[in-house]
Amino acid sequence: MEYDKTIAGGEPEAKSYPHESVISCGKDGKLRVKGPKADVSALGEPLKFAFSGRTAKNRFLKAPMTERLCHWNKDGEDINARGFPSEAYTRLYQRWGEGEIGIIVAGNLMLRYDAVEAFGNPILQDDHDNRTEAFQEVARMAQKHGSLFVAQLSHPGRQGNATLNPNPVSASDVQLKIEWAGNKFNKPRALTVPEIQDIVKMWGETAYLCHKSGFDGVQVHCAYGYLLVQFLSLTTNKRDDEYGGTLGNRSRIIFKVISEIKRRVNDPTFIICVKNNSVEFQPGGQTPEDCKNLCLKFEEAGVDFVDLSGGTFEGRAFEHKKESTKARESCFIEFAEMIRPLLKKTKVYVTGGLRTASGMARAVSEGSCDGIGIGRPLAAEPYLCKEILQGKITGAIEKFVPLPQHTQSSGTQLHQIGLGHQLVSDWSEESEVKRWTSANEEETARKISVLPKVDSSGYAGLKAEVGFEYLR
Repeated sequence: MEYDKTIAGGEPEAKSYPHESVISCGKDGKLRVKGPKADVSALGEPLKFAFSGRTAKNRFLKAPMTERLCHWNKDGEDINARGFPSEAYTRLYQRWGEGEIGIIVAGNLMLRYDAVEAFGNPILQDDHDNRTEAFQEVARMAQKHGSLFVAQLSHPGRQGNATLNPNPVSASDVQLKIEWAGNKFNKPRALTVPEIQDIVKMWGETAYLCHKSGFDGVQVHCAYGYLLVQFLSLTTNKRDDEYGGTLGNRSRIIFKVISEIKRRVNDPTFIICVKNNSVEFQPGGQTPEDCKNLCLKFEEAGVDFVDLSGGTFEGRAFEHKKESTKARESCFIEFAEMIRPLLKKTKVYVTGGLRTASGMARAVSEGSCDGIGIGRPLAAEPYLCKEILQGKITGAIEKFVPLPQHTQSSGTQLHQIGLGHQLVSDWSEESEVKRWTSANEEETARKISVLPKVDSSGYAGLKAEVGFEYLR
């Protein structure tokens, strides 16, 4: 997702919670989050899912990130050329596959060519150009070392960039009024009931194309303020029909989507999971109680696992809102602990904040969650999970990029991996952070200068001078 307000300042993650750093050596990252030697065997245990019968080889999940590496339509070219997997996109998933992550979730696979999160998103609306064959190669590379490969299916609703999404739709006509770095959002039109039914069918069709492409399953994106959350949240859903009012009505579209995926794919071994907000950090937004009730209904609907996170464009997540979570690293661990005991079959992953092997192992071994979702650290070092399980490292590389710029800086790292660079920029080295900051400012200014044309991912291109040598 394009989540960070890139022109804003802010405290770096490395200084936002109490911990120590340890000096690394060579090209292994200058500074790492200090973590004690710990028994990580719990993280290496397989996890079987009750509904699909599939088994993840370990407790790690690569959380979806917006890669923006797919081919895009050129001037004068039809928009149905968008979203075709590139060599760089395939290579990125090859590296994560080599990292032997239990589940790899591909980020923001869009349902439509005209409803996208950003330039460079993967799109599977149809198979007019045999793109399922290209995605089959991506899946093959991701799965080669035993990982399960899941596609996060997404529709931006009202929060697609105005240039790429001039006519947005949503639950209601509530406009997202924030602007940053050239991003702004047009006022959406409320979907009619027949249009909602059509969009539900789109989820099923894209899930079918994912199945045809060799994905092991799909993740229904119900987080970060995207379309399905726009139905869930009272801040954006002002409807008075069967899709508005009570939580049951507001969540109706989600369960129709799940049912349609099952109908269209018709494979009991196909994984269905949900990315769900535990809290939105804004008045009137989704609450922990809503999350609990939804998770119980997800289990009734046969969802294999939920990945708990939080926040929207308007209410930032991935930073500690409570003192009680800082020592435990995970921003959302308390929500997982509230929900997991209530579920008999659906498994619970938690994403956001965990940076040490000991913290991850503790969360699983103490029963706070079933698995650990990791995002940004896997942009910095794609083999992180494997090396934690091998005992080679006990903590992730530190990050001194200000928190509001994390999506952009991680995006640069994703592109470095995808383009085959030997080094990934080391954000624990302040000179490298300064180089990136300058490059980001230049790219942001350039991007704004060519609007309304959108011609790049918005991620600053950079060849690392100080970096983590992941290819050894």
